[in-house]
Amino acid sequence: MAKRLLRIFGPLILAAILVFAVLASPVTFGFKHISATRERQAAVSLSPNVLRGKHIKEAALSDGYVPFFGSSEWSRIDPMHPSVLAQKYHRDYRPFLLGARGTQSLTQFFVMQNIQGELRNKKAVFFISPQWFVKNGTRKDAFGFYYSQLQTAEWLTHYRHDAIDQYAAKRLLQMPAAQSDHFIYAALQRVAAGKSLKGYQRFYLQTRKNMLTQEDQFFSGINLPSQNLSRVNRQAKKLPTHYSYSALDQLGGQLGKQATGNNRFHISDKFYNQGLKQEIKTGSLKGFQKNLSYLKSPEYSDFQLVLDQFARLNTNVIFIIPPINQRWQRYTGLSETMLKQFDQKIHYQLQSQGFNNIIDLSDKGNVPYFMTDTIHPGWRGWLAIDQRVDPFLTKKQAQPHYKINDKFYDKQWQQLGPAQLTQYENETK
Repeated sequence: MAKRLLRIFGPLILAAILVFAVLASPVTFGFKHISATRERQAAVSLSPNVLRGKHIKEAALSDGYVPFFGSSEWSRIDPMHPSVLAQKYHRDYRPFLLGARGTQSLTQFFVMQNIQGELRNKKAVFFISPQWFVKNGTRKDAFGFYYSQLQTAEWLTHYRHDAIDQYAAKRLLQMPAAQSDHFIYAALQRVAAGKSLKGYQRFYLQTRKNMLTQEDQFFSGINLPSQNLSRVNRQAKKLPTHYSYSALDQLGGQLGKQATGNNRFHISDKFYNQGLKQEIKTGSLKGFQKNLSYLKSPEYSDFQLVLDQFARLNTNVIFIIPPINQRWQRYTGLSETMLKQFDQKIHYQLQSQGFNNIIDLSDKGNVPYFMTDTIHPGWRGWLAIDQRVDPFLTKKQAQPHYKINDKFYDKQWQQLGPAQLTQYENETK
């Protein structure tokens, strides 16, 4: 009977052992090649699988794509979108869009963990959305949707005993997604407490990382969305053959006017009809943001994780601070004073640590056809961004000199009002 069972189940057991060995092995098995077409698709796909994974991002960034970190703004693809302009005018770079609705600093920190080689001594673009900096910071469900065990395992296999990793572990433990793997959760608890990982934990994390890396190589390119690449191709056809800022700015104004004909906010008709029209009729949105503040939030320390990671890798970064649609801002009661104070606070966090490449568009909210909706750039807004991003990426830049300060992980900083900045600076020198 034993021999009969062995003949029946032996091949299955052997196959299972071989599959495990392949997945757990640190050796790749010839699945590294990503075609140029697949890279173009992935770069604009905004796919959660691409964001969570490693293989496609790593290949594309190695081939000259530049990481554009952000969130939902990248999905507003019109003729002036960064991906469209780069394609139409044969730029030396192509944006690789990293982010979608719900991605914030904490997600982006973990996205960076398995592309460190492609960020080291390179350039990047980072879009800072004021809407991230609300009272409770990143939503737990949104973070969980983009959470990647692969990125977490990668980080834990090379973490260091310092403020950045200890804060990251504590923050991750606040997210339900961290409980998806018992061994990873236990490792996070030790890192958060400032303890070293045990031998069996390091072995498990390395094995788990290898397995997830192999899975990513097998499956990351399956069912990769291509509709955004089609949109980029269609939008590029609307542009003049040769680049001219004045011609493009005029075209942007024309396109914006055509697309915003049915509302007083200069919001795209499609967005207005789908998301706002009925609420505007009832008046339910008038003044609803009068008590909203972007000044006190754990997002400030999550954002510090991103800055710390860029500094570790000596990544030269240009940051974009967008405006709010001024017509919408006034209708909803969003405080202009508060927005200026947010701008002051985020500038201090950036510039006091040596991050001086900043495209601050916060005063452009009243420029016609600068925004495609309430908070996202479009048309002339994208073009204004391109005026700074293109030379930053295509011309030689001075080496950054970062001076990272762990004080930005303190709750005191998270809750600090801009009026207290001078006193805070003197106390924390």
